[in-house]
Amino acid sequence: MNESELDLWQTEVARQNAAVEGPSEPWTVSDLTKKIRLLLEGNIGEVWVIGEISNLRISSSGHCYFTLKDETAVINAVFFRTEAEKLDFPLKDGLSIVVRAFLTVYESRGQYQLRVMEARKKGTGSLLEKFEELKRKLAQEGLFDLSRKKKLPLFPEKIGIVTSLKGAVIQDFSRILQRRAPGITIYIRDVRVQGNGAAQEIAKAIEEFGELGLVDILVVARGGGSLEDLWAFNEEIVARALFRCPIPTVSAVGHETDFTIADLVADVRAPTPSAAAEIVSRDWEEWRQELEHLELRMHRFSLQYLEIWKERLEKIKKSSSLAEPSRYVGLLRQNADMLEQALEKAVSLALERARTKYTELELRLKSFNPQHAIERVREELKLWAARLASVSPQVVLDRGYSMTFDRQGRVLKEAEKVSRGEQIVVVLSKGSLWAAVEKTQQEKERSSFGWK
Repeated sequence: MNESELDLWQTEVARQNAAVEGPSEPWTVSDLTKKIRLLLEGNIGEVWVIGEISNLRISSSGHCYFTLKDETAVINAVFFRTEAEKLDFPLKDGLSIVVRAFLTVYESRGQYQLRVMEARKKGTGSLLEKFEELKRKLAQEGLFDLSRKKKLPLFPEKIGIVTSLKGAVIQDFSRILQRRAPGITIYIRDVRVQGNGAAQEIAKAIEEFGELGLVDILVVARGGGSLEDLWAFNEEIVARALFRCPIPTVSAVGHETDFTIADLVADVRAPTPSAAAEIVSRDWEEWRQELEHLELRMHRFSLQYLEIWKERLEKIKKSSSLAEPSRYVGLLRQNADMLEQALEKAVSLALERARTKYTELELRLKSFNPQHAIERVREELKLWAARLASVSPQVVLDRGYSMTFDRQGRVLKEAEKVSRGEQIVVVLSKGSLWAAVEKTQQEKERSSFGWK
């Protein structure tokens, strides 16, 4: 038996004796806590523990405080700066690690905890792995698409909330709605928000609200907590229930820094349940102020409008047309006569221009008469015929000239082209002569025929 066990045994013996002998001085909380610490440290001492980091907090002094957990239990741990500085990897939520630590008691709070001396990295925690895996799966199926998210109604009359009646969520939510919009009716469905079966209860409540259709907005809410505390809102069954819900949904799970799958699927995410109450309801006082402002604007506009028409009526009242109606009617008649005269003059001028245009066209048509064109062509043909006749060979022959051809029918222009005895043809004005050449001469000489 070690020293701590001996102390504890002696204390227990003393208490038993005191019970027999009568009441004695009671233990103080500090003494009892110290005894428990000595018992734990003496009997368990140094241990190796594997678990997943959650709720990590690093103080300004560099000390690390976190929860080490598995699927069924959690234990607080402290990692002082002198030991934590030796790590070659950063601590973070969801990281699975193996630690060498001493089990002790934090006496100020009466909590047992691990004082970590050494830590080794074992990979990403299982809960975060499940979270990321489901997040990727639902994202691929389109459950997070902004295009499918429904808008919240501006003036909801009935609001449903799925939460636990045991926490402060429903009290805070109801108080804010009562202050901001006391006319809204709240329908509450009490469910477990953590632990086994919580996700199934939450999903069933969402589906029932959707089937009944009694409310305008459905809020799913719970207070803050660790990742494992909020895990029911990371279950696939809850995500799909929110996705199928025909009512606009608001997710208000945990604190502002907490993020769940439900936040991603819901139509609107509120950082806290109290914020959700403000999101789904607009303060009636704000509406009253806005209505008063609109009423004031309408009143001013009406006064301005009436003032404008008052000025117009005053101008009409003072106009000469109302003061002397007969004179105004006379002016209108005179203007009508002037317009009539101007119209008659314009019509006459238009008719005159049309007649002139018609006459011009008639003359142009006559000048293009086909008979006249034929006569002109006929005269031109006669002229060309006379010109052709004046140069005709027959005319030359009629004046006493002749044309001489050789036996091949070629025109003879030179005497040297024929020889003595050669047959020639002489064409006269009337008739032809066939002759034979007896003599040729090259020079022109006057003879009995007029040439030598």
